[in-house]
Amino acid sequence: MRFRRLTAALIPVAAWLALAAPAMAGEAGEGWAGETNDKVVTFFCLGVLGFFVLFVIVGTVIQSRLERRKDEAKAAKMRQRVGW
Repeated sequence: MRFRRLTAALIPVAAWLALAAPAMAGEAGEGWAGETNDKVVTFFCLGVLGFFVLFVIVGTVIQSRLERRKDEAKAAKMRQRVGW
């Protein structure tokens, strides 16, 4: 039973890969962006690097604001406590 499921999952993947390889082999290796050189690759990699740096910075700012809000709510709840 387990072998059947594995085979049923691998057959479509193998067919997709078999059809994708010739489709990508045309146009002498030129991609959607046209001919690439070192300058294009360098700027693309710098863009990827910049995206991830900004993603980490924005995520950190969002997380710190949410943590501050959580701490303020926790402090307000503690101030409302009366007695033991």
